[in-house]
Amino acid sequence: MSERVYLSAPDMSGTEERYLVNALRSGWVAPIGPDLDAFEREIAERCGVPHAVGVSSGTAALHLALLALGVGPGQAVVVPTLTFVATANAVVYTGAEPVFVDSLEGDGNVDPELVERAVLDLRRAGRPVGAILPVDLFGSCADYGTLVPLAEALEVPLLEDAAEALGATQADRPAGSFGQAAALSFNGNKIMTTSGGGMLLTHDAALAARCRHLATQAREPVPHYEHLDVGYNYRLSNLLAAVGRGQLTRLDEMIGRRRQIRERYGKVFAGLDGVRLLGDTDPGANCWLTTVVVDARVTGWSAAALGAALAGHDIETRPVWKPMHAQPVYARRRAWLTGTADRLFATGLNLPSGSSLSDDTQQRVFDAVDDFLDER
Repeated sequence: MSERVYLSAPDMSGTEERYLVNALRSGWVAPIGPDLDAFEREIAERCGVPHAVGVSSGTAALHLALLALGVGPGQAVVVPTLTFVATANAVVYTGAEPVFVDSLEGDGNVDPELVERAVLDLRRAGRPVGAILPVDLFGSCADYGTLVPLAEALEVPLLEDAAEALGATQADRPAGSFGQAAALSFNGNKIMTTSGGGMLLTHDAALAARCRHLATQAREPVPHYEHLDVGYNYRLSNLLAAVGRGQLTRLDEMIGRRRQIRERYGKVFAGLDGVRLLGDTDPGANCWLTTVVVDARVTGWSAAALGAALAGHDIETRPVWKPMHAQPVYARRRAWLTGTADRLFATGLNLPSGSSLSDDTQQRVFDAVDDFLDER
């Protein structure tokens, strides 16, 4: 019986093993140590920022950044409705209100015109806006050429959720370098992983220091345990940082393999009316997940049908993120909608995209897709 094919399984090698073993032998196993320091420096350099703080998750990075930006009760934060729930949850952790904005059709990222409308509408209603929080969806940067000057003109901090986008670029700038701060995720299914973990990125030394302080239970630098603030146990383990350092040496290789997989999907679906790949015109995407969008009125078959057929071959697929405004936990929150995110949820399907997919496993996936298309 063949093994299950996953969307984005971890891609590990002997390199990561060597880094981890060296860290173990060094005795630095707590959330402090030379590998954590080095990992922060190396990620900061890769992302084009001077400061990075290793933390336990991308969600923790978002939470800390929002706190450091002064976000709290009584404020609203503008969040894309098409995202993973962690983006909105981090806002709620601060006591602020997430408000949701719809997507652009081409890549599913947040619509800047709706962002502006939401901020202005909220202000007219007397609601201060604490931050704009765009998400780099499936490894494609949001439209920062528009969003950055917009946030500056509105005088609202911009926090980039780059959890899915490490290694992506826009106009030769790396994901994670836009706005006052950014968050990365090293979850097990991301482009590179530390098994669990994240990183806060910023150009602001004071913001980085504040987040580092809060991430270590806000302990004051005195011999005894002294706390002036409520802190969090959010620091990244030195051992996990060592794994991340090994992964980082292979990042370009792993992105290259994902791009090859996306190009292959592009050839499979090329020429089929009613079928496109989400964000396929973005040359800077890291291709974390390849997403096919299907207009069943044209094709005669749906994304869900393709997913069901691949499931029959033990191949994992997944609909795109269910929009936040449609999630029961957030259904009563304010939202500025066009219907785009709802359409993408109904018509989009994430396909196996991991760099760990062997050539034989890739062929198994593409054979199954070809069989599905041939039958129709």
